[in-house]
Amino acid sequence: MRTIDLRSDTVTLPTEEMMEAIAQAELGDDVSREDPTVNRLEQLAADRFGKEAGLLVTSGTAGNLISVMTHCRHGDEIYCEAEAHIYYYEVGGMSAIAGVIPRLIKGRRGVYTAEQLEAHYRGREMHYPNPALVAIENTHNRAGGCCWTIKEVEEVGKAAHDRGMKVHIDGARIFNACVALGADPKDYANSVDSVTFCLSKGLSCPVGSVIVGDKEFIDRARKARKILGGGMRQAGIIAAPGIIALERMIPRLREDHDNAKLLAKGLVEQGLSIDMATVQTNIVVAETAPNKSADYISKAKRSGVLCSSFGKSLVRFVTHNGIVKEDIVDVLERLGPS
Repeated sequence: MRTIDLRSDTVTLPTEEMMEAIAQAELGDDVSREDPTVNRLEQLAADRFGKEAGLLVTSGTAGNLISVMTHCRHGDEIYCEAEAHIYYYEVGGMSAIAGVIPRLIKGRRGVYTAEQLEAHYRGREMHYPNPALVAIENTHNRAGGCCWTIKEVEEVGKAAHDRGMKVHIDGARIFNACVALGADPKDYANSVDSVTFCLSKGLSCPVGSVIVGDKEFIDRARKARKILGGGMRQAGIIAAPGIIALERMIPRLREDHDNAKLLAKGLVEQGLSIDMATVQTNIVVAETAPNKSADYISKAKRSGVLCSSFGKSLVRFVTHNGIVKEDIVDVLERLGPS
């Protein structure tokens, strides 16, 4: 029986075209800015977001940490949503390494408002940390892949900038938001100072993320990457599939969204509880009976379906490249009523 892996879109495998691009990539020393394939990817990414420059990094977590290090000084304060990935899943790096203190805002489906940001802002009083950075996660993982709209980003961005703070988007799956809302990446980037996006999730690359921003910011981020041990050499083998991803793989994300909706509807019919308003992209978060998520995951695994825990009563399914409509139908047949 074939295993159907819906734990994450990080399990995607590179396409044949990507593997060919890796084998044929023109290489050089990226630390010396001499890898032409990396240079091409970084400029392509920057152009896609209307920014001046880009920086290839190993992962989204590294991209977020490097961005925080570049925007902030030790002891500064960063505003983010209460269950943001940068706070919830990144090993406390913002405090342990960047030395910043999170100020949490409880959003609705992962989105907080300019008014909430203003209410949490305490000013630059001597007893408080210096408010330096506002972080937005788009799409929001723990909210089930929900999207920030262009207007929501613009309003929060303006509120932050009016108070002298920078704005960073953790856009690990920002192209999913763009496809779901019919938005241009430039429209998101216009209101913020930096964006990190992943190549290794829905875009199917084997590894890598990219940070984009203005040239001065990226020059400083490059040094932060080096401090973290992220100065890569012949990194064109990573960049080559990234170029394919940006040129070919974005429109197909809609298929993942359609499959997620199909899956969510079927799971509801089987007895799981899902807020269908959250099924906006490629993530489905379902509620089991109280404290039964581990049992559900074990049962699913015995039927050849892999999903992941999101809490004692929550499970997560993620659709991605390599999963087709017929697989979703098969998954629902295997799982049966909960």
